[in-house]
Amino acid sequence: MFFSGDSSIRKRVDMGGRSSKERDRQKLVEQTRQERKRRNRLREQTSAALTIQKFFRGRKAVEAEQAKVREQFFTTYGRHFQNVDRRSFGPDSEFLRQLLFFFDARNVGDFSALVETCRLLQNFVRDTGDAVSLFAGMDYSSKNALVDYRVKQLAFACIQAVHQNRNHFKAQLLITPDDSSSPTIILLEAVVMLLDPKLPWGCKIVGHLLQRNIYTLLRGIVLAAKESMKICTGKASSLERLLMLLISHVGHNPCTCPIIDPRWSFSSQILTIPFLWRLFPYLKEVFARRGLSQHYIHQMACVKNHTNVLPGDISADFPVAIDVAAVMTFLLQALPPMKSSNRESKESEDEMAVGDEIPKKVVSGDLEQQISNAIDARFLLQLINVLFGEISLVNHSFEKGPDDKEVAAIGAACAFLHVTFNILPLERIMTVLAYRTELVPLLWKFIKRCHENQKWSFLSEKLAYLSADMPGWQLPLAVFCPVYKHMLTIVDNEEFYEQETPLSLSDIRCLIVILRQALWQLLWVNPAMPPNVMKPVPEVTSHRGQPLESTQQRVSIVTAELLSQLQDWNNRRQFAPPSYFHADAVNDYFISQAVIENTRAYTILKQAPFLVPFTSRVKIFTSQLAAARQRDGSHSVFTRNRFRIRRDHILEDAFNQLSALSEDDLRGLIRISFVNEFGVEEAGIDGGGIFKDFMENITRAAFDVQYGLFKETADHLLYPNPGSGMIHEQHLQFFHFLGTVLGKAMFEGILVDIPFATFFLSKLKQKHNYLNDLPSLDPELYRHLIFLKHFKGDISELELYFVILNNEYGEQTEEELLPRGKNIRVTNENVITFIHLVANHRLNFQIRQQSSHFLRGFQQLIQKDWIEMFDEHELQLLISGSLDGLDVDDLRSNTNYAGGYHSGHEPGSLQLESIMSLRCSGKFSKVFPWKIR
Repeated sequence: MFFSGDSSIRKRVDMGGRSSKERDRQKLVEQTRQERKRRNRLREQTSAALTIQKFFRGRKAVEAEQAKVREQFFTTYGRHFQNVDRRSFGPDSEFLRQLLFFFDARNVGDFSALVETCRLLQNFVRDTGDAVSLFAGMDYSSKNALVDYRVKQLAFACIQAVHQNRNHFKAQLLITPDDSSSPTIILLEAVVMLLDPKLPWGCKIVGHLLQRNIYTLLRGIVLAAKESMKICTGKASSLERLLMLLISHVGHNPCTCPIIDPRWSFSSQILTIPFLWRLFPYLKEVFARRGLSQHYIHQMACVKNHTNVLPGDISADFPVAIDVAAVMTFLLQALPPMKSSNRESKESEDEMAVGDEIPKKVVSGDLEQQISNAIDARFLLQLINVLFGEISLVNHSFEKGPDDKEVAAIGAACAFLHVTFNILPLERIMTVLAYRTELVPLLWKFIKRCHENQKWSFLSEKLAYLSADMPGWQLPLAVFCPVYKHMLTIVDNEEFYEQETPLSLSDIRCLIVILRQALWQLLWVNPAMPPNVMKPVPEVTSHRGQPLESTQQRVSIVTAELLSQLQDWNNRRQFAPPSYFHADAVNDYFISQAVIENTRAYTILKQAPFLVPFTSRVKIFTSQLAAARQRDGSHSVFTRNRFRIRRDHILEDAFNQLSALSEDDLRGLIRISFVNEFGVEEAGIDGGGIFKDFMENITRAAFDVQYGLFKETADHLLYPNPGSGMIHEQHLQFFHFLGTVLGKAMFEGILVDIPFATFFLSKLKQKHNYLNDLPSLDPELYRHLIFLKHFKGDISELELYFVILNNEYGEQTEEELLPRGKNIRVTNENVITFIHLVANHRLNFQIRQQSSHFLRGFQQLIQKDWIEMFDEHELQLLISGSLDGLDVDDLRSNTNYAGGYHSGHEPGSLQLESIMSLRCSGKFSKVFPWKIR
């Protein structure tokens, strides 16, 4: 054979640039490191095995010793404890030491021994009434260490035994001690006896229990008891009594209990149990009575900073957010309302509210700050979004009602928000709920589905936050109405009418029907409180004391407010017939009752007048005016006030003479005689016609825009001139006088042709105007503000600040909308605030003084209660009459003839033709006013 290979020896070259010696050295170091790790792991395994073996041998030795002591115990004291007496519990006896040493909650014999021990203990204490001497003898101070150790171990052993056997005795866990001698009741009553606040070791026992995470065991016991739902009413169960004693130990003087990890606290382990308050109704009362809410609110505020705080037994079907909401609901219920903010006070001044009640009991400043920090906008946003996170907006069929999961989420959110509305200032949370959550559309779909499928009774059964007698629809409406009402003050006309957000107009029509039926049910069919008790105030006290009555009162208030606001939107541009707002059951009996105070009809007329048709309210109004004129002697034979008025100085003379009259004189008869330009008194006797002519002339002169007290909108509607003080030095006195003149005209049933702007008429009702009222005053400004609202770019580049420029008769003044507003730039974050401050300035602030004085004069003759029956459009009808057509054919067919006249008589036909011509000219309203004499 011949060699065919390559005889040359090729040198191996490391392309990495390292020599083979260096590579071999690194490989050796790595092998040495791995070998060292292997030896360390082997040593750790050997050490762990030795530890386990040592523990096992020790455990076996302890078990052997326990078995030996157990046998010795029963030999000494007997299987049935026949050898046990009072001395067995003393400090020198081995009875408790041996029992607590070998006790195993899993051992049936040990469990029976502990039960018999607790039974004997309660008997001995009941006989003598002295538990201290039973455990310590005659001198507790010298034996306190031993005694405290034994009672701590005994209390924990009892709770541990109940927890171990909770499933076997779950049907007996919630019964009262008087109803049963169940082993679990004996054990729990023994712990209750040991925790008596009068005993010297109470805090020491609770401290020991807290260190052993006792609330975790109690949670397991409560959850087992909840499965049976066998609740004995009328008295607190032993388990509830134990919890009532434990919650009072919060580490404050004189209590010395330690502060524990929030994961094992009462708030995390117990307050998060669903349906807790149905199980333990008395626990809630103790919580509120002892003023423990501040501690637990602070504890829950700290919980926000922990990620794994809530118990692990909360399933996916009952989200963590529901438990957090349940805890916060309970804690907030024990608090009075917070102090009103400056903004709320300012708005109340702008609305000229009088007689508002200020809560006497409010949260302290420190606690208010704590709560505000805990329940801020970000927390609310996260909580509501998590609760509603799995509830789809579109995937629900309206053919079936909500499922249990949806009911749980809706119920938890509504209960928490309902209590929050009564505690926290609404301005901090309403905008977040309205615009940064899906609460309104989701809650509306839920309400609509329940209404269409008649599922409200099902909701009452499923919601743990409702009283047994409370209808299921009250809680969702208590939350939906104020949030949607707040949203309606922010949305613009295009969003509401054109884009139909957040609810379509068809949904709103359905909503009106639901709200109307609910309100009628609350106020007429089943009123919860006497009519004279219900007051339409914005803040209602917490419903923990009377959950049914106060919640029902709150729902009636917010429902009426929302319906009233929807009626305002319908008046601006009709999307529903006016009859949608009228209750079906209004009849003659209702109208007769409406004028009697402290009746249900009277309450409805004051709180929800829109439920009554306009014509019925006009009848009530005219009867009230007639009664007032009769009472004040307006038809007396002798007239006390006669005035001579110069026709060419009618306004000045009327102002000087009528302003001097008292309120009683204004309500009486006033006779007028006119003086011509030559100073001669015109002939004639004033039987009412001259006074009516006087009223028409004076209103025509005073409300003329040329006089400077009033201005016109683009639609020729009148409103107070913000610059009236620059024209008339006594302009405020003139507004008071003109209010009196208008009131006198209405009081006497005289129609005056004065078309007022709607936003000014709202001032006669002491209402606040919002952005949506601005188009009637300044359409151009409204368009600019809406442009800012929907501006997609960076608004700060527009160089706008929180100031507004006033221009009255060529004189320009700059006014700040906020303190130091000229230094606050308008940005994308605060543009909504800027928009509404501008609208508030133009609609409310600028005319506040003129409107206030006009209202004072008006209310001298027309009571506030009379005007509150009507909205602004209806009030204009009362002032000026209707412009609608008159049915002359109906008048002809219902005319009664007498004195020889008949339907074919020529004078009667001529009169009807005259009425027809007046109708065509639009002047018939002054011939047929709303008040018929």
